[in-house]
Amino acid sequence: MTSDLPYLRAYPLPLLEQVRALLVQQGVGPVLRRKYPQAHVLRTDKALYQYAADLKSRYLRNSDTVNKVVFDSKIHVVRHALGLHTSRSQVQGSRLASRHEIRIASLFKQAPEEFLRMIVVHELAHLRERDHNKAFYQLCEHMEPGYHQIEFDLRLYLTHLDHGGERLWGAAAEQG
Repeated sequence: MTSDLPYLRAYPLPLLEQVRALLVQQGVGPVLRRKYPQAHVLRTDKALYQYAADLKSRYLRNSDTVNKVVFDSKIHVVRHALGLHTSRSQVQGSRLASRHEIRIASLFKQAPEEFLRMIVVHELAHLRERDHNKAFYQLCEHMEPGYHQIEFDLRLYLTHLDHGGERLWGAAAEQG
């Protein structure tokens, strides 16, 4: 039965059982707070754009330009991904130009840098690989060596929220 753990559906049953046990015993909040003690410091779209541009210039120099990177309050993590990469073609004069935008769910405005980096890396990887195939995930691992573990931890955090847990990072969490 994976309906109670929608963010973890693709993981093996023994792992899901461990998560269920953890949710019952102590919750995943304390585990995640120990592993990721503080939120990142990027609060503006401009800072997020620069962060993504730095990663792109380090790992994807020859890929298309990213025109916009923003936190988006309209992205709902259940219906959509954690972030979105959109590409649209525009005719400029006699040539065709692509505009690439990355939108990150506002929930991750106050999250550990590892979570934010994993999402940005994922969206940047779509500049080279459109599909979620082996080459895509190899590129993600190249840009973020702990990619798969961080993705699991992020999904664990979403599960924590889905089961009535409070946000672990941000102004309210830091006071508590």
